[in-house]
Amino acid sequence: MGVQQAPRQGELRRMSESTAPGKDVGLGKKTGGSGGRLMSHDETDKWTLRLQHAVAGFVDEPRESVEEADEVLQEVAARFADAITQRRRTLRTSWQTTGDDKADTEQLRLVLRDYRELSERLLRL
Repeated sequence: MGVQQAPRQGELRRMSESTAPGKDVGLGKKTGGSGGRLMSHDETDKWTLRLQHAVAGFVDEPRESVEEADEVLQEVAARFADAITQRRRTLRTSWQTTGDDKADTEQLRLVLRDYRELSERLLRL
């Protein structure tokens, strides 16, 4: 039972990598897999600055610093959940078909790869 250390700033950025909002997250020939950003650099930078501010203010206002860190974690977790839900919706749309349309084997292979990559990334967090 070791104590898990908080990730460093560079690790936070890598953990949040997937597709930026507004970027094509569809699958098939246009995609590069699920290795893009889940949150934009602006979002991660904003939370990083807020955490740094909380840490810097700890000596003068310890309770307020901890409350700010708690709020940041709550916001980050909610945003991750939203981003993962959106990614899953995009993945499902890419292979679930209606009517006579059938997803071809290559498209299904690419979708399976993207599911695997995203799931493995989440398991490494």
